[in-house]
Amino acid sequence: MARNDERRAAIADAGLQVLARDGARGLTHRAVDTAAGVPAGTTSNYFRSRDALIAGLVTRIGERLAPTPGDLAQHADSPPSRELFAEYLRDIVRRLSQNSEVALALFELRLEGARRPEIAEVLTAWQRTAFDADVAFNEAAGLPGGRRDIALFHYAIDGLLFDRLTSPIDPGTPTDEIVDALVERLLPAS
Repeated sequence: MARNDERRAAIADAGLQVLARDGARGLTHRAVDTAAGVPAGTTSNYFRSRDALIAGLVTRIGERLAPTPGDLAQHADSPPSRELFAEYLRDIVRRLSQNSEVALALFELRLEGARRPEIAEVLTAWQRTAFDADVAFNEAAGLPGGRRDIALFHYAIDGLLFDRLTSPIDPGTPTDEIVDALVERLLPAS
């Protein structure tokens, strides 16, 4: 069973490659088979329909972008502060930047969701769950900022990543510096 889960994850990763490279219109079972280096028809054995494939890709995006226990433990003993909040945001931006293919695939799905309600429905459910987890983590860690502040940072980070992964407005400014400026300007001092 574990081997099937590993193969499913590898096929989903290949699907993310195709989505990032070719966009939503290029995402076919055959293209994923080719990218994964598996026999024709393998992707459809794991994801029977295009909608199932997309749902599987959304799940895989969540798995690939989730912080590791080590990421979370790194600052667990630090006192809550704006600086710690900024550090967590820099970690989010780092994970998205290091997994640029996954971030691009997510942007592609969001754009396709604007055209196809069934994709928007899958993405919205995933995004709400991820957002609620972010809010719960922030509260549990005692970090500054409430639900609205976290939403503002999601909007800002999405824009920052979209900029950095496509055509940067100001490529000379370090990304960490931008994150620090966002925290300074968006998060009220306590």
